Amino acid sequence: MRLNRRTLLAAFAVLALSGAPRELRAAEDPAVAPVTKLYAKFEEALKNGAGDLKTRLATVGDTLAATFDTNAMVSTAVGPKWKTFKPEHQAALTEAFGKYFVTLYANRLSQAAGGKFEIKPQSEVRGPNRIVSTRVSNKDGDDSDVDYVVNADNRVQDVLLNGNVSEVASMRAGFAEPLKTGGADGLLKFMRERTDGMLAKGSK
Repeated sequence: MRLNRRTLLAAFAVLALSGAPRELRAAEDPAVAPVTKLYAKFEEALKNGAGDLKTRLATVGDTLAATFDTNAMVSTAVGPKWKTFKPEHQAALTEAFGKYFVTLYANRLSQAAGGKFEIKPQSEVRGPNRIVSTRVSNKDGDDSDVDYVVNADNRVQDVLLNGNVSEVASMRAGFAEPLKTGGADGLLKFMRERTDGMLAKGSK
């Protein structure tokens, strides 16, 4: 049977609805696209097992930095004190936070080796942001719901575990003590030491 233009278009429509690759479906929703790219890098980093931290960082580091709005995250994690810091302190903290956050996630990634990542192809509106829902399974089949809060610039500004445990809120709680005892310099030291500690342990 000879296929005309109408028949071809109908065939493509059926494929789009029933069997299109995850990446193509996600591309229809700009909020989902960065999470799709991120998970593709995660899968690439884990395709031969977890490996060491520095190898994972080399694979996922740039994509993590591009996907997450670390500038917005650090100011929220610090809280009201952020506005009292001098510009040079804000710049130093933003740089240190970016390295800390990327290293933290690359370090955690080892727990997902042998598992899988699933992404809901459409995001949901929540206030000025959109929520991209995903599910992460480890090699033992244990699932966790991981939701990404994506802002108007299509960058992630928070991660919610099982729908309500905020990554940024958890960091804010962890930053409270070094901020209380040492201010901006204390928090800067805290993040640098945590980053160095993960890198040192991950290289063994």
